[in-house]
Amino acid sequence: MSDVPSARRPAGELEAEVLAALWSARQPMTPQDVQAALGGDLARTTIATILARLHDKGTLGRTRAGRAYAYTPTVQDPAGLAARRMHTELGREADRSTVLARFVSDLSAEDEQLLRDLLGDGGSETAAAT
Repeated sequence: MSDVPSARRPAGELEAEVLAALWSARQPMTPQDVQAALGGDLARTTIATILARLHDKGTLGRTRAGRAYAYTPTVQDPAGLAARRMHTELGREADRSTVLARFVSDLSAEDEQLLRDLLGDGGSETAAAT
């Protein structure tokens, strides 16, 4: 084993950087545009691969821009992306009620109250029972 630290990024970090560049641009971007926005250190093919993967996941839309594609986010911010991921995971399960019940049971008291408020149920009588 080598004592040289790995230059490999943590999982998802490059995708997050690409999405951040697209969100801040607020307009469609080609792989070359994204490469420039990220400082030009990564190969255009690396950026194109990440963009294609994000498109395949439904996170990006794309349109033809000459011989390349121009990409735009289908979600507008990190919160929207997290919500989409939660929906995707929930959609993979046949027993949705159990998944949701386990998710809710692991929430902090503050997050549980926030969820109740968002659902229009103040939950004062239910929260007192738990």
